[in-house]
Amino acid sequence: MKVWLIPIGNSKGIRIPSTVIRDCGLEGELDLEVRDGGVYITPSHHPRAGWEAAITASPHPATADEGLLIPDDADNAFDDTEWTW
Repeated sequence: MKVWLIPIGNSKGIRIPSTVIRDCGLEGELDLEVRDGGVYITPSHHPRAGWEAAITASPHPATADEGLLIPDDADNAFDDTEWTW
């Protein structure tokens, strides 16, 4: 498939056919990379995408009333015996 560079403001761009967009799952924010003398476009993947849904779906979801594993006011022998101040 051939496409042509077209002027877009002070830049240039290409028109990507809707079938290509659909087949590649492109929408919204995209990642653009120069690779081996060409341009590589992929859907943008955020490092933490889907974490909230995964936590919510877990068998034991975290709740706000769980509290700390070691309360702040707990007597901590490590602080008293191991640290050199």
